[in-house]
Amino acid sequence: MLDLLDARTGIVCAIGAGGKKSLLAHLATTHPGRVAITSTVFTTYFQEKLGFAVVVEEEQRLRSAIAAVESGRSVAYACPTSTPARRAGVGPATIKQIHREGGFAATFVKADGARMRLVKAPAGNEPMLVPGTTTVVPILSALAIGEPLTSRLAHRLECCERVAGLGENELLRPAHLARLLVSPEGLMKATEGLSVVPLINMVDDAEREKQARATAEIVLESSSRIERVVLACLARADDPLVAVIER
Repeated sequence: MLDLLDARTGIVCAIGAGGKKSLLAHLATTHPGRVAITSTVFTTYFQEKLGFAVVVEEEQRLRSAIAAVESGRSVAYACPTSTPARRAGVGPATIKQIHREGGFAATFVKADGARMRLVKAPAGNEPMLVPGTTTVVPILSALAIGEPLTSRLAHRLECCERVAGLGENELLRPAHLARLLVSPEGLMKATEGLSVVPLINMVDDAEREKQARATAEIVLESSSRIERVVLACLARADDPLVAVIER
């Protein structure tokens, strides 16, 4: 999926809900070159599972610590925090410097949070994209389609209501997910001039695929900036791609 998501080179930021960490881990571990994976926001531990060198340091020491890693080895890095089972994000400007100085083919960045929800819309300070980002991958979950819009399903519920044009407890339809993806107040926020390739995750059966395809078609009709939407089931780690919907 590296080429489908324009993720082979540069700084790639994943935003949204329903699979950011899984996607970034897949991209990082399938890339043939030296890569880095990190986050601009708080994140749960996941870096140790990748087999990369893991660097957890205060931000002012990160650059030197990563420079000391064995040449050619991929790196997962973050800042420490006192919160159990979590790590703090790295400043976007620091990530840009580390990407350049480390000679990484690609750096994969979790650029917002969603608290394990299936959909989201950004708050005022989101997303936290890295300067020089080349590609943004907005993610939403197909499991949200047909479900009532509640705080159990949606992160930033009030933002989701406003962007999707839907009230709390009303059912999410493909058109609502499409609005969350293409609205400049939704997951297209702050992406001007960047490559944007949406991914709809958790497409795990024929009915989910039907609904995800309908969402993707509305996305393509609604935004001339988007050339394709990728449907995936990232739980199938060896073969997560379901379909690519193109204009």
